[in-house]
Amino acid sequence: MILMQLNGISKSFGADEILSDIKLEVKMKDRMAIVGRNGAGKSTLLQIMAGLQSYDTGEFFKPKDVSTGYLSQHTGLESEHTIWDEMLEVFTDILQQEKKLRELETKMANAAALSSNDYEQLLKNYDQLQHAFEKAGGYNYESEIRTVLHGLHFGDYDEATVINELSGGQKTRLALGKLLLAKPDILILDEPTNHLDIETLTWLEGYLSSYPGAVVIVSHDRYFLDKTVSIIYDVSRHHIKKYHGTYSSYLEQRALQYEQELDEYEKQQTEIKKMEDFIQKNIVRASTTKRAQSRRKQLEKMERIDKPLGEESSASIAFQANKRSGNDVLSVQNLSFRYDESEEFLFRHLDMQLHRGDRFAIVGPNGVGKTTLLKNVIGKLKPASGEIRVGTNVEIGYYDQEQADLSSSKTVLHELWDDYPTTNEKDIRTVLGNFLFSGDDVLKIVHSLSGGEKARLALSKLRMQKANLLVLDEPTNHLDIDSKEVLESALTAFEGTILFVSHDRYFINKIADHVVEMQPGGATIYLGDYDYYIAKKQEELEMAALEQTNGKGKTAPSENRLSFEEEKRLQSEKRKRERQIAAIEEKIDQLENELSQLEERMAEPEIFQDHEMSLKLTRQSEEIKSRIEEEMQAWEILQEE
Repeated sequence: MILMQLNGISKSFGADEILSDIKLEVKMKDRMAIVGRNGAGKSTLLQIMAGLQSYDTGEFFKPKDVSTGYLSQHTGLESEHTIWDEMLEVFTDILQQEKKLRELETKMANAAALSSNDYEQLLKNYDQLQHAFEKAGGYNYESEIRTVLHGLHFGDYDEATVINELSGGQKTRLALGKLLLAKPDILILDEPTNHLDIETLTWLEGYLSSYPGAVVIVSHDRYFLDKTVSIIYDVSRHHIKKYHGTYSSYLEQRALQYEQELDEYEKQQTEIKKMEDFIQKNIVRASTTKRAQSRRKQLEKMERIDKPLGEESSASIAFQANKRSGNDVLSVQNLSFRYDESEEFLFRHLDMQLHRGDRFAIVGPNGVGKTTLLKNVIGKLKPASGEIRVGTNVEIGYYDQEQADLSSSKTVLHELWDDYPTTNEKDIRTVLGNFLFSGDDVLKIVHSLSGGEKARLALSKLRMQKANLLVLDEPTNHLDIDSKEVLESALTAFEGTILFVSHDRYFINKIADHVVEMQPGGATIYLGDYDYYIAKKQEELEMAALEQTNGKGKTAPSENRLSFEEEKRLQSEKRKRERQIAAIEEKIDQLENELSQLEERMAEPEIFQDHEMSLKLTRQSEEIKSRIEEEMQAWEILQEE
């Protein structure tokens, strides 16, 4: 069943065309994503679908009985109600039915005053109303509210908390929760993953998978899209194109489609060139003029294929370091922090060691102190106890997710140039151009920029620092998917060390070789990417459940049961060692590549004759060899086990 259909929809704001000839349909149970660059018109399209924005031309079809629910990326509940009362508003009809049931029950309790006919009618009315109440979910609505509040991390909150006392991010999560409880036929979500930590994102993925209606999502979270949608609409250059499959599948289809279209275009161009050459050579000859004229008619009738446009322009990001750091980059020992001595510790007894080339991702629930830890590392905050040691030749570059270091009154050009006044304006403009600020864009005032533009400007400032330790707080926030992919490529190629906080699981998978899970009592470090971290967590849960089951048994389990559980444990340990071995092998390959490059440099005549440089490179070579030997020893131990 088609719930909504857009046919030939176009929209402009003044002279700026936003959408043109948009064709889109939403069917029952569809799971759909709308993707595209920042400014492509995705949010405008969602607002048209939600009935909140007009359109210039085209047809919009939606049956009257089909309900829509829309969550803007900037929505936040503003209410004097308590959390519980606000959620109850969704169930007003059920509450009225419940009130009528209570009234009928009161009358039934006074049945002695009624005639037999009146009492029978009363019972009949009660039975009908009770059936309708049950069908509407009257016996489940409280548990539904609690399920959603718990999933959105309000399970520990007092339900009597007034909403206006909460933060902006909490209000946004509550707006999402209220919309989920309302269960519209078409759920329209614009960046629903903002303000959600990884645990909440995982819960939302599961909730949407069983959602009874259709879901339309705009999101820059690729991991989230892969888990939730099966249809992709790509908005590019004012037009839209439909793909079936996950987001990863869409990327493959789009690349293949571009190659096929380019191949068809080039083949036709070759054919046209041959026909034009034939016509030019033979049109004036009496013996061949008829054939040439025939070819000319064929050429005139030919339906020309337009050259495929390919990708829109992308940012060009590269991070380089002024100098190479020592092997020991950052040491965090027994670190604890609280904002005031009268308050509880935000985190305690945290340990972490970063060596050159490491990429540490910090994850954990909102409020556990991830950003606070980064601010301790860069010296903006002072720990209550513990020690932070920065290694030799380490230069720190910091990316702030709030962009607090940007001056709102400056132009884009001077925001960067004022920090590097001795650099030529042309070079400053070139850097800004690499981050998609071209022409008059560099004269925009910072406060007028979008979130994505501010993020790119902050990244351009980070690039100019040429630091060898990048400390990044949610670097992918506000970036569109294409810009995220460019940033990933730049960080993958970066030769320094990276410590970052992110809830973008796809980004963590691409960049991290260590995952630090923060808890109030400290942190646990996992040697691997995000997928390894999740697999390891699942193993830990399985082992904990197994131990709990064994502990609860009052009688000794059978030998078969023991054998099965022992086998399960051994298999779990085996998988763990296999992943550790793979990670160590990858590290050894990386170190051996570094050693090979270093030895090539040492063999160069100018280096060989420079005794000071030669000695320095020899020491670096010995250091790498020592690290390879350490990794090999760890590898051998794991192989023996």
